[in-house]
Amino acid sequence: MAGQLIQVATETVTSAVANVTLTGIDSDDVYMFTFNNIVASGDSGFYLRFTKDVSGTPTPQSTLNYDRASKRFFSNQSFTNIYSTNADNLDLAIVQTGTSSSANGIYYLYNLNNSSEYSFATGETSNWDTRGYMSSGQGGGVYTVAETHNGIHLYNFSTETFTSGTFTLYKVV
Repeated sequence: MAGQLIQVATETVTSAVANVTLTGIDSDDVYMFTFNNIVASGDSGFYLRFTKDVSGTPTPQSTLNYDRASKRFFSNQSFTNIYSTNADNLDLAIVQTGTSSSANGIYYLYNLNNSSEYSFATGETSNWDTRGYMSSGQGGGVYTVAETHNGIHLYNFSTETFTSGTFTLYKVV
């Protein structure tokens, strides 16, 4: 049956970690990445990089080859546009510290196993901040080098860590 999800990898964070890497992309299928109830050690951005197998190790691609654009909506202020070319990541969401905040989202990943196409992601997020305001976003980005990627690497800005939440990668078949 078309449209089924097969879980490829998951990680539930219960104590501080600097980053999360989910691998297992090994086909030309579309993949879906979800994050649920993500909380950080401080207020920061939440970013994604595609990983490439380097000598048997999934290595985040941090070169300036990401082009990205998104629109963020806020319950307490007007919307913002976020965009850049030649960045070193895809900007997913804003994460904050505290039990009253969380980041949640769904992203679809395309062409990651195809060495002759650009890898790209599209998705949406919904977030609660520490003051009780909601924000959401829709957008995506592309890695402008045609190469094979085997997963995704997720991290926060600067020295912030993930303190809780669940990250899951699915294959869409």
